[in-house]
Amino acid sequence: MFSVWHQASFGQVRTVTELKDNWKFSKGKNDNAFATGFDDKSWQTVQVPHDWAIYGPFDKEVDKQVVAITQNNEKVATEKTGRTGSLPFIGEGWYRNSFTLPNYKKGRKVILLFEGAMSQPKVFLNGQPVGSWNYGYNYFYFDISDRINATGQNLLAVHLSNQGLSSRWYPGAGLYRKVSIIEKDAESIEQWGVSVTTPVATAARGKVNIKTTVAGQDAWLVTEIRDPQGRFVASDTARKPFGKEFDQNLAVNQPLLWSPETPSLYTAVSRLYSGNELKDEVVTRFGIREISYKAGVGFSLNGQVRKIKGVCLHHDLGPLGAAMNKSALRRQLQILKDMGCDAIRSSHNMPSLEQLELADEMGFMFLAESFDEWAKPKVDSGYARFFNTDAEKDIINLVKATKNHPCIIMWSSGNEVPDQWGSEGVKRAKWLNEIFHREDPTRPVTVGMDQVKATMQSGFGALLDIPGLNYRTHLYEEAYKTFPQGMLLGSETASTVSSRGVYKFPVVKGVEKQYDDYQCSSYDMEYCSWSNLPEEDFMLQDDKPWVIGEFVWTGFDYLGEPTPYDDKWPSRSSYFGINDLAGLPKDRYYLYRSRWNTQSPTLHILPHWNWAGREGQVTPVFAYTNYDKAELFVNGKSMGIQTKNNSTPQNRYRLMWMDVKYEPGTIKVVAYDKNDKPVAEQSVSTAGKPYKIVVAPDRSTIKADGEDISFVTVSVVDKNGNVCPTAADELSFAVKGNGTYRAACNGDATSLEQFHLPHMKAFSGKLVVLVQANKTAGPIELTVSGKALKAGKVTINSTDK
Repeated sequence: MFSVWHQASFGQVRTVTELKDNWKFSKGKNDNAFATGFDDKSWQTVQVPHDWAIYGPFDKEVDKQVVAITQNNEKVATEKTGRTGSLPFIGEGWYRNSFTLPNYKKGRKVILLFEGAMSQPKVFLNGQPVGSWNYGYNYFYFDISDRINATGQNLLAVHLSNQGLSSRWYPGAGLYRKVSIIEKDAESIEQWGVSVTTPVATAARGKVNIKTTVAGQDAWLVTEIRDPQGRFVASDTARKPFGKEFDQNLAVNQPLLWSPETPSLYTAVSRLYSGNELKDEVVTRFGIREISYKAGVGFSLNGQVRKIKGVCLHHDLGPLGAAMNKSALRRQLQILKDMGCDAIRSSHNMPSLEQLELADEMGFMFLAESFDEWAKPKVDSGYARFFNTDAEKDIINLVKATKNHPCIIMWSSGNEVPDQWGSEGVKRAKWLNEIFHREDPTRPVTVGMDQVKATMQSGFGALLDIPGLNYRTHLYEEAYKTFPQGMLLGSETASTVSSRGVYKFPVVKGVEKQYDDYQCSSYDMEYCSWSNLPEEDFMLQDDKPWVIGEFVWTGFDYLGEPTPYDDKWPSRSSYFGINDLAGLPKDRYYLYRSRWNTQSPTLHILPHWNWAGREGQVTPVFAYTNYDKAELFVNGKSMGIQTKNNSTPQNRYRLMWMDVKYEPGTIKVVAYDKNDKPVAEQSVSTAGKPYKIVVAPDRSTIKADGEDISFVTVSVVDKNGNVCPTAADELSFAVKGNGTYRAACNGDATSLEQFHLPHMKAFSGKLVVLVQANKTAGPIELTVSGKALKAGKVTINSTDK
């Protein structure tokens, strides 16, 4: 069972080997699966990262929880069927793989690195226990140098165990992030041993401080810095460490400063020598940037005050589940970038390293969160079981593994923890603050607080570097006056709910509204009992300089937490997303885009205009736009000009024609500039019967690496090319050539169709098909067909380049 993996070499002194292919997997109890003689031939062969639960099926009995969700202000326990996604993540699983180290020499150090394993992994090598870890979202490693079989095969076995009642959302299952082996000299730079900070970052000069922790006697260090184009800009030689640490300061003249608008990345190359012999080499990517938080000023990046325009993201990738895929993450960030988003909060867990790498590259500031529970539990078998013993080491690994990412501007030690009440919670918050400050004195720490009254009384909120408020917009003024920091962060905002392309009447604000189809209205007027509509947060940020920004709940729908249908079946994923589970924008996307994207015009109309049976009935029309006024036409007849005004929060940020009566045809909105000149228009027409399928890939060329994915948007349209907004046709998918069908998703929170099967119903006329490259370059052909519909076809090229 020999695997061929990706290898990266650093001057032949350090080798990083990703254990990716030819893993054997089995779900269930196998007492001897760690043993070298164990027969695993009948096990499933999988690629890691891997999520064993995403393949389903959906089942209402999976992790059914009878609970009153205190975070949702519930007082009475009810049956929650879809709270953790209704996918089979509970139970034990085993992974086995074999590897050799062909260049291994006795005395070298070998590190086994896991970037996340869900959950409670126990690791065995060559039949012997290596170690264990509890937190499924953390990165961890073991030194396996004394357990290596230098002359032959090494058997790696990993046992995972997921308990019920352990999560509030879909956690995934398995080796869902990378596993790697690092081989290096005994005299070497320690794992995560390079720390880069930029204490001075101006347009004229950048000061780069690099601390490097090493193992070895009489070693000396050479560090050079290269700019984003790879050109040499600075170098320093350190002859004597302080204990095990070298401390270097290097100057970079006229640096390219990192920001969301200009995500410039430098590289530090650290070379460790003993005598004249090169012992180790580590390459570290970093950005030169300055962050500042000041009372009366707010948040500044590189000396410029700005508001944080962020979203919260859970770790699942929709139809891929928890299994890490960089192309799926990149697509998410591209969608958010076009919306004008500039920040991400990892909710409520430690982010993947790939997510941080992409945030660095693409320009997203990052709030890296750690825990959803401290010592007081939210669920019976959650992280509270491990908090007292594991919290410090989990934070240490979080900070050490990620601290060099310029995107990270803040740490969060917790989210809505029940420990907000009482003196013990204050002590825990202080303890966690001190750990973060010890490990990284350059960034502030926050907590997402929902019990704001309690934290004002106890001093909990006062001891944080940045008070983070989850919702509670009515308490912002009081909290600002009570807390001493002189600023507040909307650490979690809005929780508006909607289903893409679904509209309900009458159009009025509604709290926890429910309908027979278990959908939420995309008029964006519905929210949860603890939350609010987006405009309340918009006003606070526009009118209060001490509100430094927001992180909206959420950027994308995620598996689990189907509020407001937690107790309804079938309902198995969230409605909070600005984008749906397939990554298709909801109407709300354009409301945020009209406010956040200052580089491109936005004009978006809702609802669709297919309302057979509503002829003559009031059917309001909204426009989300960054223009202040616009005129609506129905079949050429003007419905009047609307101008943004302060009469209500919604009128301040939306244009709304509330008295329009439906008649089939075309609605058109024309936007006007400040001189009353027409500058943009958009129209929506009543669609005819479904006629054909249109397919549109997000990328027509992908890498032939066995991992890259093209996301193909599939639309059911009429003869004139209008999307049929109520189409729910069953569609089938076939892939030929140098790729495979990976999954599909339609964004319907009530759908029980399995993602990996090659058929699915359209939802509101659309769905997304995921086509994955194999390892041989060449064309990939996708055909999407449906009964009585003209099929859609597209060719995607996979390339070695």
